[in-house]
Amino acid sequence: MNAIRSRPAGESLASGIRVETAVARWPELASDPDPETLLVARLEEAGATLLALPSRGPSTGLAQLRYEVVHTALEAYGWEASRIRPTAPSARAIDRMDEAMRWLALIPEERFVLRRIVGARALVHPITQRHLFPWRRLGTMLGTDHKAVQRWHRDGIRLILSGLTGAD
Repeated sequence: MNAIRSRPAGESLASGIRVETAVARWPELASDPDPETLLVARLEEAGATLLALPSRGPSTGLAQLRYEVVHTALEAYGWEASRIRPTAPSARAIDRMDEAMRWLALIPEERFVLRRIVGARALVHPITQRHLFPWRRLGTMLGTDHKAVQRWHRDGIRLILSGLTGAD
């Protein structure tokens, strides 16, 4: 039995599709007066787009016939609270999201905690614009102080900035 091993990034898959791992440089970012804020805003935009994508669509599950059962009189007349859904993002927004999420790969794999922190902080609710993972919750999840998580986030953003501007 052959051992299953992960393939290096960029290696051809069995389907013949080549994995693209190259990240386009963004040299104009270095000339911005506050590049860190611009980068964080772009990552948060990508996170909001990701969360706005429809969670339903074609599935492999079988369609089953299910009769609607009325549990209360209020449900019988449609008196249930409606859920507000964000609008589906445009194709351009999805392309921008893909580009921005690829930037997380600029954080080295051995610093995976930074990558997870930056990725978690990028998730912003598309309607309320609130972070899904506040600093204190991230600190609790990682078993550390929220100020340390903020420093690590800044370190991760700086690693991405250095990779995007080519200032290695």
